Amino acid sequence: MGMEMLEIDGSRGEGGGQMVRTSVAMATVTGKPTHLTRIRENRPTNGLSKQHCAAVNAVAEMAGSTVEGNSIGSRELVFIPGKEQVYDIQMNIGTAGSVSLVLQAMFLAARNHRKKLTVDISGGTNVMWAPPIDSYQHLLFPLMRKMDINADVKIIDRGFYPQGGGRVLATLDPIKEIKPLDIRTLGDLVGIKAVCFSQRLPDWVTKDMMRSCGDALAPIGDVEFEIHKTEGDSRGAGIVLVADFENGMLGSNALTSRGHTADKAGEDAAADLIKEMNSGATMDVHTADQVLPYMAMATGKSGFTVSRISRHLLSQMDTLESFLDVKFGVKRMDDIYRFTVTPCDSNEAVHPR
Repeated sequence: MGMEMLEIDGSRGEGGGQMVRTSVAMATVTGKPTHLTRIRENRPTNGLSKQHCAAVNAVAEMAGSTVEGNSIGSRELVFIPGKEQVYDIQMNIGTAGSVSLVLQAMFLAARNHRKKLTVDISGGTNVMWAPPIDSYQHLLFPLMRKMDINADVKIIDRGFYPQGGGRVLATLDPIKEIKPLDIRTLGDLVGIKAVCFSQRLPDWVTKDMMRSCGDALAPIGDVEFEIHKTEGDSRGAGIVLVADFENGMLGSNALTSRGHTADKAGEDAAADLIKEMNSGATMDVHTADQVLPYMAMATGKSGFTVSRISRHLLSQMDTLESFLDVKFGVKRMDDIYRFTVTPCDSNEAVHPR
């Protein structure tokens, strides 16, 4: 049967790469052929970047999908999902393209995979404008486990901008039913964990990060530090913080750079975390973005509160509504926003075949 093509305007909402990644992943899950136009029209560089192309290729490989227009600078893309299920994928994004963003698309696309997916992927593990791979390990994946989704990632090598050269092994168990996740309050603080990493940099870098971060968080509680010192092609350092609560988690992160000392990175990550903790939010904005698609495919109503509404989050809702029968609600409560996600009963397309 010739299915009608779903049309998606890539300039709407946040209009970035996320819309592309979510669209090809959801096209794979629902089996809907999709046509994306005006991709990244409002960005300084239009069209697909190398990193977006890598994500589209990876998602296409997972199901033997057909793709047209997947080249750097392309402003439109046709994605016709295949029926295969490929369980073992190796890929190199090249340079410091974000490993975590490509994994985000692949894991979402694997919603109906019947066997364990294993991905061996090279690129940037800790780069600007993308979630650090450590936050998947310590924040996103533990939250997904609450929804009965079992994902795991092992860092083999770290890759920083511009060289990249990082490598991770990620796995995702077959997803059966997705349990809803409704975090109304976080409950008591269980503990704060910090991952301080540095590659090809002197020891004082992690020491400075730990000191400034520990000092800033001292009034709240002790921080359990984990230190990763590695050797690799690229050099860089950073910190990932996770506050673990009874019912949920909040995270923050920072990277060092020429204008951003180790001292400042530790301080900034702590300040961001404190701000989230004081806001009354039950999820940080970046994590909400990533959990949202799974909530949209869950067996019941999910919810969370965030301290601000990002364009990414709105754009993500918009894209998900194109593929699924799901209702989103947003309600302002004092200084925070409560989001609700109600999958409608007609989500058969998304239940494991």
